[in-house]
Amino acid sequence: MDRLFKGIAKFRHEDFEAHRELFKQLSREQRPHTLFIGCSDSRIVPELITRTRPGELFMVRNIANIVPPYRETEEMVGTTSAIEYAVQVLGVEAIVVCGHSNCGGCAAMHKSDEELRHIPHVKRWLKGAKEVRERVDRQLVEGTPEEREWLTEQINILVQMRNLLTYPFIRERYDQGKLDVLGWYYIIETGEIFNFNDRTESFELIEVTGSPQGA
Repeated sequence: MDRLFKGIAKFRHEDFEAHRELFKQLSREQRPHTLFIGCSDSRIVPELITRTRPGELFMVRNIANIVPPYRETEEMVGTTSAIEYAVQVLGVEAIVVCGHSNCGGCAAMHKSDEELRHIPHVKRWLKGAKEVRERVDRQLVEGTPEEREWLTEQINILVQMRNLLTYPFIRERYDQGKLDVLGWYYIIETGEIFNFNDRTESFELIEVTGSPQGA
């Protein structure tokens, strides 16, 4: 806990002072250009890997960067409501689904109910990714654990991108060319980020500044 307190003090005296005017501008409103949907994994730092400043990214983070398909419900739905707010209220221009290497949530998709018995809420959450596991099993009848890991993480990104398009307000803006939907795969140990190109149906390394093709 002492480490966190020291970090806060350092932020106030160094980082905040260096960006005082920016925080003043952000004090009453936010205008993020991108909704970043990522995994809760502590190794993923969206602002760091995108070199963005406060106010640029509206973030949703959960186990395995899952996007539940759209449905009208009276239940409390955190991820769905955050997506709705980002698009309908904040008017973001792009949505990024960012998966990553060595994702524990994706690995858990292949575990049995008994193996997940001690984390019942995680088990229930991952049932929403049943299609991911089924597609991996069909495509990789035989393969190494590493191949299964990479394929699961990448297929998971594609399924969540498609799930985003089940949201009527996203589909409308996407079809009108007013909203980009991107899928990224981040390799933790190399710092590389691959963007899914729907024209080539493959993940391609992001090397230069540009406008990669979305879903």
